[in-house]
Amino acid sequence: MKFKHPLTIGIIWGVVIGLGLSLAHNVWAEKNTASALPLDDLRTFTDVYARIKQDYVTDVEDSDLLKNAIRGMLSGLDPHSSYLDEEQFRELQIGTSGEFGGLGIEVGMENGFVKVIAPIDDTPADRAGVKAGDLIIMLDDKSVKGLTLEEAVKLMRGKKGTNIDLTIVREGVDAPLVISLTRDVIRVRSVRNRVLEPGYGYIRISNFQSKTTRSLLDALESLKKKNDGDLKGLVLDLRNNPGGVLTGAVGVSDVFLKDNKLIVYTEGRVEDSELKYNSSTGDTLKGAPLVVLINQGSASASEIVAGAMQDHERATVIGTKSFGKGSVQTILPLNDNTALKLTTARYYTPLGRSIQSEGIVPDILLKVEGAPEEEKSALSIISEADLDGHLENENKQTPVKREPKSVVMIPKQDKDDATDYALDEALKVLKGMTGTQQASI
Repeated sequence: MKFKHPLTIGIIWGVVIGLGLSLAHNVWAEKNTASALPLDDLRTFTDVYARIKQDYVTDVEDSDLLKNAIRGMLSGLDPHSSYLDEEQFRELQIGTSGEFGGLGIEVGMENGFVKVIAPIDDTPADRAGVKAGDLIIMLDDKSVKGLTLEEAVKLMRGKKGTNIDLTIVREGVDAPLVISLTRDVIRVRSVRNRVLEPGYGYIRISNFQSKTTRSLLDALESLKKKNDGDLKGLVLDLRNNPGGVLTGAVGVSDVFLKDNKLIVYTEGRVEDSELKYNSSTGDTLKGAPLVVLINQGSASASEIVAGAMQDHERATVIGTKSFGKGSVQTILPLNDNTALKLTTARYYTPLGRSIQSEGIVPDILLKVEGAPEEEKSALSIISEADLDGHLENENKQTPVKREPKSVVMIPKQDKDDATDYALDEALKVLKGMTGTQQASI
């Protein structure tokens, strides 16, 4: 199965101002000698355009034809590049502002249906039991088949207090499920914390926002106060975290690394896309043991954090292989109302690993006991490599693939079993590390 057009996986914002016709002309003039204008292809395009205008069964607006042509041009590049018209641009801004009316799920399209990438913590969808990997086939009495992702999202969003029925197909369940949800104001609180045991803290980051680093520091202070001093160890949970702003990932990594350690770097075709980010604030945990939990729903910014912790041997990464989104998207406003979301760079971990289509391989791989397939990992869902038209991995610096240091079997979870076996394993590993000096190279 091919998975298309994820809506909100790991959107990394960038703003390019003043892209006028004069700049476009200059860029074309510089590259004109290297690339001739494809006249034959342009003639074909204008011929198709004229035939549609003349012979199509109904009249089509010129603006609609041109917008569709632009969308088709971008959709052929990779799953994350797209044209945002006025409504889509507004929806994107709403979706990344941290507050909107809706259900609380990250979604994408697969075979014409809406697929759940991950429910957002403490939202109507999360509380109702919507799960990563669920396939939504009906919204109330309307079939999803034939809708675009944007159209489906528009139907799912709405005013607080209004209701919607989702008809869901779930792997392992014979009949479709109908889940009734009441829309709410979705305030994406990116950081939560609690004490696991005296001296051992737990912090979950559900997505990366501009304020995530500050929220993380506040959470650490809260845990220290609850424990009457420094922590013996910490579990950082990045499971089902689809990503977010790059600065959030850099800031979170900075909290746990010594000064002047490379966190991530990006490379692209243009000079502005080549950036390096280093730590500067010092290790707030003072070298205390750290475990990072990931799964296949951990994408983009989550993989930046996990990769930096792994490369600097600052943390033990536990779970399943991550999503594998190692590309950077830049939002390029075209005018006041529309924009281009364009893949402009790849990002690399400190040791030069490209995560694109590969993902972060955990140090301790979790697998489910009694799974039908011996190699089936826990909580396995879709990945970047399943996306139609995904960028290939061009990892030339580290040709040898990283393998897990160990494999741990966890119990198969029954429907009514609320035990978090992955977290239990993380705490067990963390307690075993207590008293050992962590290297933060």
